[in-house]
Amino acid sequence: MRIVVLAGGIGGARFLRGLKQAAPDADVTVIGNTGDDIHLFGLKVCPDLDTVMYTLGGGIDEERGWGRTDETFLVKAELAAYGVGPEWFGLGDRDFATHIVRTQMLGAGYPLSAVTEALCARWKPGVRLLPMSDDRVETHVAVDADGERKAVHFQEYWVKMRASVEAQAIVPVGAEQAKPAPGVLEAIAAADVILFPPSNPVVSIGTILAVPGIREAIADAGVPVVGLSPIVGDAPVRGMADKVLAAIGVESTAAAVALHYGSGLLDGWLVDTVDEAAVPGIEEAGIRSRAIPLMMTDLDATATMAREALTLAEEVRA
Repeated sequence: MRIVVLAGGIGGARFLRGLKQAAPDADVTVIGNTGDDIHLFGLKVCPDLDTVMYTLGGGIDEERGWGRTDETFLVKAELAAYGVGPEWFGLGDRDFATHIVRTQMLGAGYPLSAVTEALCARWKPGVRLLPMSDDRVETHVAVDADGERKAVHFQEYWVKMRASVEAQAIVPVGAEQAKPAPGVLEAIAAADVILFPPSNPVVSIGTILAVPGIREAIADAGVPVVGLSPIVGDAPVRGMADKVLAAIGVESTAAAVALHYGSGLLDGWLVDTVDEAAVPGIEEAGIRSRAIPLMMTDLDATATMAREALTLAEEVRA
């Protein structure tokens, strides 16, 4: 079975770990969000790609869900002593090595897709990890602060500001001019199933879909497209997805996110058992739906979620 998964950071990475247990013989291609990418300290940082790579490769800090295990922050402290920031973004000493290698390779002319493949050669995540694009795309958030409207990088809004002010707009800068990375459209065309894990529907999966050609390729693939709701009981399972959903006029409910994707893209949608009442309305919109436990409390629970997604895909196919 050939499975394509669109993934953001922590939620997507943890879902992928469950998917690998649920379908150990599947050929999995992950299309990773690069809209969160940022340049810091002269280095190219790709948080979502690295979170998937570290999580599946056994190097993730399990408690935080991002960064390396057994991490230290001596370099960050030394930079701060020189007055070099930003101090609000935590890069650990082990993590710095990844960004140095990536930046060196990019500077030597290698595209991000080739760099990602080279980094994965060390970590062996057990999936094919592709950036959504080799072109630079950065998600920016428009906010009202200090009496004026300004745009800030998504990382500044999410990490520094902790989404403490309302997002007025979400803009994937550069997406309209970007092209899918090599292998992305081919993987979609060859897929048997396409999955949307419980990643942020606006700034993770939404940014991937903003790259011209990707949404269209998924809609035209002719295979089941199944998603799992990141909203449980009208609140995000993790993070602050409700903040960015509000910015695009979408309610923070499992049903509203399904309708946001739409029946032209989505064939199946899993909601949590607490949202079972939403199932009939989702199905009336032309999207097959089912309520199951959607909390990734451990690996077995996550694997069960993945199996249910694959089962729903088979029902759609039939």
